Amino acid sequence: MYTAVEGARVPIRMWTDPASVEESAMNQLRNVANLPWVHGVAVMPDVHYGKGATVGSVIAMRDAVSPAAVGVDIGCGMSAVRTSLTAADLPDDLGVLRRRIESRVPVGFNRHKTPVDPARVHGVGGWDRFWSAFGDLHRGVQELRERAATQIGSLGGGNHFIEVCLEQGGSDEGRVWLMLHSGSRNIGKELAERHMAVARKLPHNADLPDRDLAVFVTGTPEMEAYRRDLFWAQDYAARNRATMVALVKQALADTVPGARFDDAISCHHNYVAEESYDGVDVLVTRKGAIRAGSGDLGIIPGSMGTGSYVVRGLGNDSSFQSASHGAGRRMSRTKAKKMFSAADLAAQTDGVECRKDTGVVDEIPAAYKDIDSVIAAQTDLVEVVAHLKQVICVKG
Repeated sequence: MYTAVEGARVPIRMWTDPASVEESAMNQLRNVANLPWVHGVAVMPDVHYGKGATVGSVIAMRDAVSPAAVGVDIGCGMSAVRTSLTAADLPDDLGVLRRRIESRVPVGFNRHKTPVDPARVHGVGGWDRFWSAFGDLHRGVQELRERAATQIGSLGGGNHFIEVCLEQGGSDEGRVWLMLHSGSRNIGKELAERHMAVARKLPHNADLPDRDLAVFVTGTPEMEAYRRDLFWAQDYAARNRATMVALVKQALADTVPGARFDDAISCHHNYVAEESYDGVDVLVTRKGAIRAGSGDLGIIPGSMGTGSYVVRGLGNDSSFQSASHGAGRRMSRTKAKKMFSAADLAAQTDGVECRKDTGVVDEIPAAYKDIDSVIAAQTDLVEVVAHLKQVICVKG
């Protein structure tokens, strides 16, 4: 159940102890809850301070949307696929499979030399229509088409990852899953930053307590331009994940011939959706939150050394049918790099085939909140379908 924090234009519904949230994040939440267009704010248990707007927040607005409340990685999200394999089917040397995945999916700033053939991405169509819309996007990104095309099917860096996981407990103990986390790559960032700059200069945002919360309002050309680019970037992110899923499935099938795969589960957790609550049509922004409508399947990951969960939404309108997007950071990347060493990372990822160098120390499990506590705080939002633990983690 949530705790309501009063004192703003609308109450802030929090699925965590308000006293546990850093003051910088609470200030962001109070600012957004006082916007004149806001219909409601829900806060997930993985909440933490974010650039522009709080990570782990769900914001419902009437006739307005704040691009900073979406973030720069438009459409970032998760995909997961259950396979026919069990732990016994995996090679003894998991490094072989990890290297095969890394050879097929570029990580970090890398991209494909030529675009991935869409024919390899089963179940995803409309590629010609999708790319034909590129010419309608913001004029400032028009020179980036070739880069955008070769980044489809690439992972990126930071907290993005590809994992091979084993199901924990139940009748499917040891079942192998594939999981990945990524978004709209550079093109999403470029579009987001351009629109955020436009929003900050609009007259109706002049008196906001935080100009990063600048909004576009319905019926304006700026809103129409943002919606066009936003929904294209969300589609790009989904296609990016679907392409990576196809590449990782092939890497596993090449390693373990005969592997079969269920349909992928996929969900955005940085995006905007048109929804209706309390009889009011609203634009719902989820930044670090997934949709958890009744029966919706979603994915809530932990960190590179802990477990993750596949969940089913319960359709709780109090949270605008939302749930957390992961464990959420408990400390900044800068603080994690100061506090921990590569040796600490190796100890906390013992048993996981992954990078264990200083380049990813900021992703150490101790930098994140406890995923089991985060799940326990939202039993009225989701039910657990599967508990997974990674044995391979690929990061940029």
